[in-house]
Amino acid sequence: MATRTESGEALTDLILEVFRLNGALLDAGNQLSKPHGLTSARWQVMGAIDLAGHAMTVAQIARRMGLSRQGVQRIVNELVKSGMLALEDNIDHKRAPLVLISEVGAEAMAHVNEAQAVWVNGLAEGLSPRQVQQAVRLMRSLRERTEAD
Repeated sequence: MATRTESGEALTDLILEVFRLNGALLDAGNQLSKPHGLTSARWQVMGAIDLAGHAMTVAQIARRMGLSRQGVQRIVNELVKSGMLALEDNIDHKRAPLVLISEVGAEAMAHVNEAQAVWVNGLAEGLSPRQVQQAVRLMRSLRERTEAD
């Protein structure tokens, strides 16, 4: 039976804490986005488009956010129905329309982004930007190693 090394044990502790943090962040995201007709999942999909600054396909959104294409498609369908997103023809791929944020969706995103800025600034109080950037590099490296497996 294999046993964990000291580094393996430490990494297991980190992974478990990441799982807990993910749950807490999803809860916080739901609280921030709910008043504006969104959930964390919907905000994440819209956020991918918002951050890119241009329309994207469902597959592009899924890759950018590390989500399944089917899950993103379901959320996109819901958001199109609610008027937050719109679809337009994709000249490069007839069966993969481009997803864009509608006027209604842009207004909701502006409100959620404003609420998130207040929330994250409070959360960041007392944290060193250098330490946070080190944590980002570590998590990115672990994600890349995991994806390479």
